Amino acid sequence: MSSFTTRPEVLGRFGVVTSTHWIASAVGMGILEKGGNAFDAAVATGLVLQVVEPHLNGPGGDLPALLYSADSGKVEVICAQGTAPAGASIEHYTAQGLEVIPGDGLLATVIPGAFDGWMLMLRDYGSMPLAEVLAPAIFYAESGHPVLPRVADTIAEMAEFFRKEWPTSFATWLPGGSAPEAHSNVRNPVLADCWKRILKEASVKSDRQEQIELARHAFYRGFVAEQIDTWLQSAEVMDASNERHKAVLNADDLAGWQATVEAPLTMDYEGWSVSKTGPWGQGPVLLQSLALLKDIGIGSMDACGADFVHHVVEAMKLSYADREVYYGDPDFTDVPLKTLLSDEYNRQRRALIGSTASMDLRPGIVAGYEQQVEQTLAVIESISATDQAVYEPTMAHLSDKRGDTVHIDVIDRHGNMVSVTPSGGWLQSSPTIPGLGFCLNSRAQMYWLKPGLASSLVPGRRPRTTLTPTIALHEDGAAMAFGTPGGDQQDQWQLAFFLRHVHHCNNLQQVIDQPLFHTSHFPSSFYPRARQSGSMMVEETIGEDVLAELKKRGHQITRADAWTIGRLTAARREPDGLLKAAATPRLMQAYAIGR
Repeated sequence: MSSFTTRPEVLGRFGVVTSTHWIASAVGMGILEKGGNAFDAAVATGLVLQVVEPHLNGPGGDLPALLYSADSGKVEVICAQGTAPAGASIEHYTAQGLEVIPGDGLLATVIPGAFDGWMLMLRDYGSMPLAEVLAPAIFYAESGHPVLPRVADTIAEMAEFFRKEWPTSFATWLPGGSAPEAHSNVRNPVLADCWKRILKEASVKSDRQEQIELARHAFYRGFVAEQIDTWLQSAEVMDASNERHKAVLNADDLAGWQATVEAPLTMDYEGWSVSKTGPWGQGPVLLQSLALLKDIGIGSMDACGADFVHHVVEAMKLSYADREVYYGDPDFTDVPLKTLLSDEYNRQRRALIGSTASMDLRPGIVAGYEQQVEQTLAVIESISATDQAVYEPTMAHLSDKRGDTVHIDVIDRHGNMVSVTPSGGWLQSSPTIPGLGFCLNSRAQMYWLKPGLASSLVPGRRPRTTLTPTIALHEDGAAMAFGTPGGDQQDQWQLAFFLRHVHHCNNLQQVIDQPLFHTSHFPSSFYPRARQSGSMMVEETIGEDVLAELKKRGHQITRADAWTIGRLTAARREPDGLLKAAATPRLMQAYAIGR
């Protein structure tokens, strides 16, 4: 294995920050330098990412965060995934002739959760004043930043649609009537003014926590919620269904919701305790995949060889099939996680992994869930041939126009850790709200419009999101935070990263640099919800011999150009306090910083 890496693995003892944009990583490190902890740094980093990667996340989006507190010694989950509005019934959508929820526009919106999630993290785990943490985001929104080529391309591609259908977005992103050039200075003064007004209203109190509470109030029960509600009462906009629709979200929905803290779901693997979100996210698929691969000899396989890739992909096909049938908001559906993660269940499922690629979607049958399995498979099969024909694997491959996600990992000198994957509120997914400078999310597209399924649309239910950060703690005292954007591919890329790191290579950057792969064998979580049976996308740098062998085994191979799959970042703390961090070179924008 070559020792060359595209970037150094960052080492230090004071702190490390790694994220999907160099400016955001630098901001997070600056917060650590000022005496903030990992939680303060993560919030500041996340708010800046809303400005510099607005095609991937925004204030109207959502996030799950995994946190490790050095004081408590516990991993916890912040769920800032907004729920379906009270008026979001299946009947409301099907009455408009819809079989699936559009992937953009106003019908796709659930309650925006990101702002409350960041405020909850800052209030309960952070130490710095709101004004200090929000200041960098306000600076870049007000003064501008060198816009990423992909942001500029996205705006250019959407320009005519914005002009014709979403004029508020046209005014925000093409203020002079033309799209910005790559690396030109792009500002969002309306968003800056929104944040400054939140700070002004919060400043009537001197106590740090009271100020944060007032900021939450301003967003969910004050002027932000009022502006959202006023605009939505009359807005009727074009979406992916080629029809104009109104939203179901209103001020009462925002006023009645807040982010929550819950325990993670965990799995032990090779001395590591791996923590993920519950089944309202797709995180348990990584744990199921680990359970399937425990006794398969994965550690003896070449980490970039055909055997490794084949077995990892076949395991993921099985765990993702279970995702489709069983995962959903556990407040609304009984998810049989104890069975899905059990040794006996996975022993039986492991026997399904053969020497050739599977072409069938094969969920496990858990006693008492037979009807749910049958109904879910029937819905998947009902996706029309037309949808299949126009399907492009959303987030499966880096693209300019489709939305995606961002990711942040932070570890401070005390050992506090954050892994968080914010998303939603993409500039291309929903019109900009006048007077606020941001747009709403499109997370509702992940619900099924058929009753009785684990992720059917129900008012108050969380969508089964793809957002899935990871924290892993080793029995020797080591700890790690990692994750990636990428929709349905997030846990696939993380699984390959984790297995390679645990079994083959201790250098985080070297592992991240290795060729990546994934499958779209299961239904996409995104509109139009189609699947590609037996598919596998692989970076060509894995080698011609490996590609040929995988094709021989029956995998439907799509060759990806070098350095085009995945956006992994990772940070690790050794038992002696040494900190490490790494970031993908893909897209040439993610960066790890530390000292």
